[in-house]
Amino acid sequence: MADEKGQGDAQAVANPVANGKPADDGDDDRVALKPKISLLNGVTIIVGIIIGSGIFISPQIVLKLSGSPGMSLIVWTLCGVFSMVGALCYGELGTMITMSGGDYAYILTAFGPLPAFLLLWVTLVIIRPTAQAVVAMTFGQYILQPFFSLDCPPPDIPIKILAAICITFLTFVNSYSVKWATRVQDFFTAAKVLALIVIIITGIVQLCRGKTENLQNAFEGSSSNVGDIALAMYAGLFAYGGWNYLNYVTEELKDPFRNLPRAIVISVPLVIFIYVSANISYFVAMSPAELLATDAVAVTFGDKLLGVMAWIMPVSVALSTFGGVNGLLLTGSRIYFVGARIGHLPESIAMISINRKTPLPSLVFTCILSLLYLFAQNIGQLINYFSFVTWLATGTSIAGQIYLRYKAPDMARPVKVNIILPIIFLAACIFLTIMGVYAAPVDTLIGAAILLSGVPVYFFGVWWTNKPTWILSAVQSFTIWMQKLLHCVAEEKEE
Repeated sequence: MADEKGQGDAQAVANPVANGKPADDGDDDRVALKPKISLLNGVTIIVGIIIGSGIFISPQIVLKLSGSPGMSLIVWTLCGVFSMVGALCYGELGTMITMSGGDYAYILTAFGPLPAFLLLWVTLVIIRPTAQAVVAMTFGQYILQPFFSLDCPPPDIPIKILAAICITFLTFVNSYSVKWATRVQDFFTAAKVLALIVIIITGIVQLCRGKTENLQNAFEGSSSNVGDIALAMYAGLFAYGGWNYLNYVTEELKDPFRNLPRAIVISVPLVIFIYVSANISYFVAMSPAELLATDAVAVTFGDKLLGVMAWIMPVSVALSTFGGVNGLLLTGSRIYFVGARIGHLPESIAMISINRKTPLPSLVFTCILSLLYLFAQNIGQLINYFSFVTWLATGTSIAGQIYLRYKAPDMARPVKVNIILPIIFLAACIFLTIMGVYAAPVDTLIGAAILLSGVPVYFFGVWWTNKPTWILSAVQSFTIWMQKLLHCVAEEKEE
């Protein structure tokens, strides 16, 4: 943890990047993160992270809870509209507070260092590394799936080896060049969208052939239980997760005032169209009973309609998750970098590679945490602990947006949404958080306990600035060792 830096007022710390000023053009030779991410890159980051494994796997859960194909399609549409409203609100936040770090930056600016640190803590301990590990393991599973039958899944050890290779390789790519990381994101986003287009076109062909029996009486059996519909929304929103991740790299986005909102307006409606269309295709190919009986709907879809080309589906899921891991590494490493730059994590994590101009220590740190979670027996359960934390953090950011409308009305807002949108979105976040507590009280309690465990860590690492000399010397020695090992230095400020 940092020493004196962590004690300062958060608003003063955040001010240089919270006043609506864009990042520099990146043409100087300073050792700093440069704006290299174009509008196209921004679109592929959002689309590539949203479209992970969820659309290939989650439809079963949404259908089971909603009760009918018609109701499940409504749920998918509502989840998309909800995500679009949230993304528009984040468009205002991202152009008003131009610091990278997403929710961490917004909570820091609005509510101060302790709430921001708690988000950073829970993100550090569980959320990001487990998410990356789970998506990487899904990659490993689907790479091996063509060599096994659906009744005989691949063994765990090869899956974890492939997951480790995936995380390590993509860490190298992200460490080598931001441009190469965005090129990887562009390519694999295109691949996964093409795979979904194959599903959509196949479904359209079947509809033209009159295969509509599974969509007749589409609302028969629809659930009238509000709790079930809310949990179906939870599952759908999980598949839409990632619409706010471009906000984690705002400082590296070219012309963020224009490109951040443009990327949002292009990406989220595109994903809504793809998701709803893909689900219609699933229902064309499979009866509700068949869809409920499979844990890998895209693979079953391929087996039923693609014949000898059925192998395309598991490969497509593998490509999709590979791109998802890349996006998570690209955006997730920035929250640690920004947290260390503010003084909430060790100074060494805020260093930048002298040669590559990438946040190398933060990327290596993210990689190591993700690899460690591959050894966990049930990392999926760990993510369940923090479903409510995700919406708590999002809701807190939106509450900060509303609060800053009144606390700092003169703050520059290049993009300004109608105040009704953040109010509606905040109410929905509160509802989703409460439903998470209601549906999984034990998991929520465990998640809350780990969240609150960050309080003593904050007071020891950040608030306590009068640390003994031996602690400060040890931290300084570690920082110097990291600089020599990774050939990196602290970010150089613009003169």
